[in-house]
Amino acid sequence: MEWFQALTTLALGGLFGGILAFSALFAPLVFTKLPMEQAGPFIRAVFPWYYLYVIVFGFLSAIFAGLAGAGFWVLFPSALVGLASVYTRQVLMLQINELRDRELAGDTAAGAEFNSKHRLSVIINSVQLLVAGAVLVCWAWN
Repeated sequence: MEWFQALTTLALGGLFGGILAFSALFAPLVFTKLPMEQAGPFIRAVFPWYYLYVIVFGFLSAIFAGLAGAGFWVLFPSALVGLASVYTRQVLMLQINELRDRELAGDTAAGAEFNSKHRLSVIINSVQLLVAGAVLVCWAWN
């Protein structure tokens, strides 16, 4: 049981730390340090891997928490963070990429829809960060 508690702590820390590092450091640095014609394609190539990371760590957190005997309050939010990334990676990201391509090709209506979908992805990511942080803090205090 102690191993699963340690693995839960590591998985939750990896989940929260990964989301925080990507959101607060990596993505902003890409757009401030690379020219836009390089930053866009680069970040587009990185996002599937980022979401896969969040999916894996979200589900690992839930699995290890379950094996450690943690309650619903750790298992459910962790799995929800992973599930949200499945949606974002497999559905929303594809829509965002297609809308951005159409916008760059001159479709102004696609630009407005791109902004809306992109905003949704930022909101989802922000909620995931808050949830992962809250669960990690609650887990550490337990």
